[in-house]
Amino acid sequence: MTFDRLLSSTFLALVLFFHFGGLGESQQTSSGPSLDAVAISPLEHEAETGNSEAAYQLGWHYLTGRGISQDYTQAAKWFKIAAQASSADGEFGLGFLYEQGKGVARDYRQALDFYAAAAKQGNSIAQNNLGSMYERGEGVERDAAVAARWNRAAAEHGNVTAQSNLASLYLKGEGVRLDYSQAASWFRAAAERGFAPAEENLASLYYRGKGVPLDYVAAAKWTRRAADQGLATAQLDLGFLYEQGKGVPLDYIAAYMWYKSAAEGGEKPAQARLKSLSTVMSRDQVKCASAAAGQLHIPASLEREDSNSEILSTSFSDAR
Repeated sequence: MTFDRLLSSTFLALVLFFHFGGLGESQQTSSGPSLDAVAISPLEHEAETGNSEAAYQLGWHYLTGRGISQDYTQAAKWFKIAAQASSADGEFGLGFLYEQGKGVARDYRQALDFYAAAAKQGNSIAQNNLGSMYERGEGVERDAAVAARWNRAAAEHGNVTAQSNLASLYLKGEGVRLDYSQAASWFRAAAERGFAPAEENLASLYYRGKGVPLDYVAAAKWTRRAADQGLATAQLDLGFLYEQGKGVPLDYIAAYMWYKSAAEGGEKPAQARLKSLSTVMSRDQVKCASAAAGQLHIPASLEREDSNSEILSTSFSDAR
């Protein structure tokens, strides 16, 4: 993709549901059920007696399948009970299910309403998702200014997805005035907290000198951070930087290694770069690079509950 296509859409925040804490992660053992499974029964009792927090957590367990069989219909039931008690988390969870059509019929207007209720109570993920729906015009007339307002509310609460969304609006000049410096600032806020798409987008700004001084070393630094998290577009770009010797030493073996990892991650342009690079490398170099790619300890990509969270970034090879 070219740099100008970097900003064509927004991210939809992943449902994490971790701010309640409480039950912790499921731990399967060979001698008994998971810790979460043991805790489900008293949790259900609390939910049935009107505890909205317990109802929300029970809905979360049904949504994620932790400690209990995954059941979106049951998740919707318990989120609704929590939402009826004005639980911002329950409202958010129900909004998410309506947006995704899981456990309920997909209904963007209902999703918008529940997100709005949660957002007004300060739920930052709901604020981000509400902004994303306004940005895309789902369940409501498209309004980039309103999208920016909600993205900013979430961004100022530290939501990294919202920070990236707000940055993209500044870069497009939609809902806010065009401002590359503000875009860089918000991408940096998310990047410094390890959000890989923001790391890659900040790298793109350094590579082009947009909102920050042109700096190939900084571009390589942020690209590497995103690549190490398994972001295939960043791996493609890091390979290009090594192939060109921009911000890093020229190193065909390292370039081939990152291209190969990017190709395995689904980046089709990486295949062409591999083919081109192999013409100037020896067989031993290609073998060495391929072996090195196999030794990369790249974490599995974070699975997202939504289908709209396109990861956008630039391919440096298109910006030469």
